[in-house]
Amino acid sequence: MVCFQFSIFKYLKSRAKLSKKNRSYGFFFENISYFCIVKHFKKVFKTLLSGIILLTISGISPIMAQNEVQDISGSLVTEIDPMDSVEVSLLVCSPHEEVYSLYGHAAIRWHDMRKQQPEEGEKDWVFNWGMFNFNKPHFEIRFVFGLTDYELACYPYSVFWPSYQKWGSSITEQVLNLTGAEKRRLKAALQENLRPENKVYRYNYFYDNCSTRPRDVIEACIQGEVLYQEREDYSPTFREMVRECNRNHDWNKFGIDMLLGIKADRKTNRSEQEFLPMNLMQDFLTAQIYVNGEYRPLVKEQRTPVPPGVQMIEPDFPLTPTQVSILLLMLSVGILWIEWRRKKTFKYWDMLLMTVQGLAGCILTVMLFSQHPTTTLNLNILLFNPLPLFFLPAVFKRKADRWWILQFTMLVLFAVGAFFQSYAEGMGFMALSLLLRIISNKRGQLF
Repeated sequence: MVCFQFSIFKYLKSRAKLSKKNRSYGFFFENISYFCIVKHFKKVFKTLLSGIILLTISGISPIMAQNEVQDISGSLVTEIDPMDSVEVSLLVCSPHEEVYSLYGHAAIRWHDMRKQQPEEGEKDWVFNWGMFNFNKPHFEIRFVFGLTDYELACYPYSVFWPSYQKWGSSITEQVLNLTGAEKRRLKAALQENLRPENKVYRYNYFYDNCSTRPRDVIEACIQGEVLYQEREDYSPTFREMVRECNRNHDWNKFGIDMLLGIKADRKTNRSEQEFLPMNLMQDFLTAQIYVNGEYRPLVKEQRTPVPPGVQMIEPDFPLTPTQVSILLLMLSVGILWIEWRRKKTFKYWDMLLMTVQGLAGCILTVMLFSQHPTTTLNLNILLFNPLPLFFLPAVFKRKADRWWILQFTMLVLFAVGAFFQSYAEGMGFMALSLLLRIISNKRGQLF
């Protein structure tokens, strides 16, 4: 500013000298020079003043704008929830032909989709409650008696899906519509479940398995009520659902049917049906979350990361249980006809049937004390029980009248029980075969 004032003073002084020199040209020229000087001065002053203003504005405004952008961007960063980049999904795997996987499988996927640094490692995890040691001694026996311990394992999704692709099973992924707070609660719950004292649990075929565990954890983390759409036309029994899963394995279905008791024949509700992962997937797809008077779907998106492949069904025993039972009945009819012709009974045939009855009955008797709640009351025990083993000596001596009366009584009760319990296929033919043995041994009293 000082430099600017000095330039103006110097300029006026020079113009004054010029004015004195030209004063002889008359008053008119002098006045013109004066007004020209003033006019020129005003023009220069305005130009310099405009430049100062522009420089001031250009120097201040970018700084102010930059500060404002920094403030806005800072507020935006603080408003971004890290959980927005996390996808939580229910993974449902279709069945394949291994015995332990005929019912499907379910797990939880935790996928953080933020770009990770190489040193941070993968953040795409599967939480799987279906881990067990199949090579553990007496696994099948422990499974039958409800003494199997399963555990939760957490491992990368890249390890999880290839095995199901290899088996030909599909994987359906249901992305859950959870808030950031609900994801935090789920994360804390998963961490708690992974603790050594919590990850191992006593597996229950119908009520506590790899399908019910993910459901319970997900429902517990939701801040609101999960409303399911009930299927009024779908109320199968446990037995009916198990039979459907074993439709390609007749003898496996027969064995489970023999072990399941009368409690497996009552109608199930929606929650009980979700022991099968496929039913859980169907219920999740139509479920709604209700909170603060608003509804939102539980499943945000459903996709199939692993499509179904080709599965090889290994053949079972060539004959079905029904066919074997019919053959047994035909054999019993043939033996009865021979006995009728010869006027004698084949006691060794009776002892063979009684031995099979007694040994199978020992298993059913032990199952009455199993931890599986659907095996404690089983009417099959009227047909298969240990009592025949105690009467073998009497049959050998042909002094078993009490046994044949007891056998007939149990057969009548077994027939009545058909109104309350659904028996395994072929059991009716087996009962008729035993009835023929009673007729053969008591024909003298009957005819």
